[in-house]
Amino acid sequence: MLLAGFFLMGVVLLAAMAVLDWLLVTRLFTARAAWFEGAVLTVTVLLAVAILRGMFAFLRAGRLSPVPHGVAVTPQDQPELWEQVCAAAEVTGERPPDELYLVAEVNAGVAEQSRLLGLLSGRRRMFLGLPLLAGLTVPRLRAVLAHEFGHYGNLDTRLGGVTMRGREAVLHTVEVFREGSTQLHYAIGALYIGYARMFLRTSQSVARHQELAADQVAARHAGRDATAAALRTLPVLDAAHTHYLEMYAAMGGPLGALPPVGEVHGGFRRLLAARTGERLAALSAGQRPPRPHRYDSHPPTAERIALIEELPADDRTDGSADEPAALTLLHDPDRVFAALEARTLPHEAVRLRRMSWDDLVMARAVADAEVWSRPLRLAVARTLRSAAQVADGAAPARRGAPAEKVEDAELPGLEEVLDAFDRGLLWMEVADRIPKPTQAARLTGASARNFIRPKVYDGLAGMIHLRLAGTGHAAPDIAWSGQPGLTLPEAWEKDMDDALDAAVADTPDTAPLRALLAGTHRVSA
Repeated sequence: MLLAGFFLMGVVLLAAMAVLDWLLVTRLFTARAAWFEGAVLTVTVLLAVAILRGMFAFLRAGRLSPVPHGVAVTPQDQPELWEQVCAAAEVTGERPPDELYLVAEVNAGVAEQSRLLGLLSGRRRMFLGLPLLAGLTVPRLRAVLAHEFGHYGNLDTRLGGVTMRGREAVLHTVEVFREGSTQLHYAIGALYIGYARMFLRTSQSVARHQELAADQVAARHAGRDATAAALRTLPVLDAAHTHYLEMYAAMGGPLGALPPVGEVHGGFRRLLAARTGERLAALSAGQRPPRPHRYDSHPPTAERIALIEELPADDRTDGSADEPAALTLLHDPDRVFAALEARTLPHEAVRLRRMSWDDLVMARAVADAEVWSRPLRLAVARTLRSAAQVADGAAPARRGAPAEKVEDAELPGLEEVLDAFDRGLLWMEVADRIPKPTQAARLTGASARNFIRPKVYDGLAGMIHLRLAGTGHAAPDIAWSGQPGLTLPEAWEKDMDDALDAAVADTPDTAPLRALLAGTHRVSA
């Protein structure tokens, strides 16, 4: 009745406006008020267009759209994966999906092409994230699959499936009204939004009971422990995948480069294999869980886990250490990752060069080191130029004047920078020429030195990385278990930080840094 009312509200509004227009034209029309009646007719026509658009959107809400960013797999392509999917559908009393797509998200879901305002179901489509398969064991995947099919089964309420389809249709229609382009469109949209809120509030308890019932079915199908473990693992996997995309997959962005074919998404497997459960959990430590939507059908995860753990113990333990990853269900996963990459990368990415992970780490480390070191090298170059002008008797550039352009060929090397420090120019001249915020420019004395010291430290560290990389003394380290960067010689790893601290102290001492450089030269020789 509520679903029908959502649609019939538009019919009632259209009928009311049609009666108003008929009265204006046939009974109330006068020559003196023609302009007013014309305005009313115009407004009602515009309102009718907005209402018809909303009704049409509601009728089309259940249609399945194309999936440009997913890889379709058939039972012939991936029989073992389809076997798990069909088994999960059978245990919930639901039919298996007609289509299965692998996507690049830590997510799983089932969508239906509903008809008659969501009252009847149609073609069914399932989405499975490859990162999810990489991070879950087979029993945990079984729990996730059974839960997703449980959304559409009448497990706890007779109209569970209808409720899920109806909520999706209502939310789709509201989004259409939010995209309206006129004030009249917004005005009609407000009526539909109000009705949608009533529908969502009324159906929320049904949807939540359906979620909890789906958890129960998942526990019966995959085991209590595996189901609870899957719920705990999902937020950890999501945080780890976000970290991977930012730290590894996007590493070549500033360089106009990409990892090897298939590794944009496939590299996530390597990160998971290199990190223990504790190290993965640390990636999500301190992150607040997303604030639930007021009409969210999912109860809090902690509540769901507690209810699952209250179930009687069964003879199926989680056994995560002994169970294979769900990715082993795929035939030729490298080919699948490459196909997904081709579907998800923008068209411009075709022109980007491909680099091995080691080459990518080295190139990014060198590019970052150049960025870190450039402000310090520019400041030293301008300081040395000013000192040379004074020695020649020319007037030095006054403070606050626009900085003169320095060509890359004029930038000093590491030894020249250290010589400038030994001459006492760091805190007298160089620090003033390193860019800083306007507020920091007013600092003086120890406060000014303490503010700029980290920038000087980073600049020197960048120059050292450039030197060691250029002489072959630094090796790339993808560090799947940590942070990608360069591996330096043992002496540098041990003493570099102390040497840099001495070089940027209030009274700079470059001797420790020069000693390390001399040791490197001897090794090269």
